[in-house]
Amino acid sequence: MAKPVYKRIVLKISGEALQGKKTHGIDPEVLLTIARQIKEVRDLGVDIAVVLGGGNILRGQENTGSKGLNLDRSVADYMGMLATVINGLCLQETLERTGVHTRVLTAIEMQKIAEPYIKRRAIRHLEKGRVVIFVAGTGNPYFTTDTAAALRAMEINADAILKATKVDGVYTADPLKVKGAKKFQHLKYIEVLKKGLKVMDATAISLCMDNKLPIVVFDLNRLGNIKRVIMGERIGTMVG
Repeated sequence: MAKPVYKRIVLKISGEALQGKKTHGIDPEVLLTIARQIKEVRDLGVDIAVVLGGGNILRGQENTGSKGLNLDRSVADYMGMLATVINGLCLQETLERTGVHTRVLTAIEMQKIAEPYIKRRAIRHLEKGRVVIFVAGTGNPYFTTDTAAALRAMEINADAILKATKVDGVYTADPLKVKGAKKFQHLKYIEVLKKGLKVMDATAISLCMDNKLPIVVFDLNRLGNIKRVIMGERIGTMVG
């Protein structure tokens, strides 16, 4: 029987992915599908940490300056971090109902609802077979959840970041808007930066490049894709 090619991964899921076909909020069917896929991989013995975005509830940068709610950038970013906590608690409940033991670790302390993030504690939870959900980004404004995913991946010694999106990889342009957009099978970190491709933000890509951490960008909506990536199937786009 084939073995997973990754022993420990960070799964990055955008807030928009959780809303499914809704314009905002959380689609319970999408959440359950994600939870079942995570369980499938956890049952293979793979350590899984999840980093969630909050764009389905509030995206900080869209509410700064004269835009949206016209908020100070730091205030908007903190609100976005709190949105990731809501998503994390919701995913935790769904995972627990599917039989997966989880822990939510937050970069902003809120003792009644989640554990504070401590590196050694996170690693210990993973070693005990629990899925760890990292919320509240890095705990600092001006940093995205992409950067949080890269940072946490380094800290827990993950083998790769799996970036789950609505499309099946990285393209020359948005394939949902531009006909004929070409898909990349493999990209180097420097290519992503030079071409300005929207894989992850530049800070996250630079961090992964400096530490030689691979990123796999794939379609979350196709059932079984997380397992396919874990088992080494060539789907999506590999950055590394």
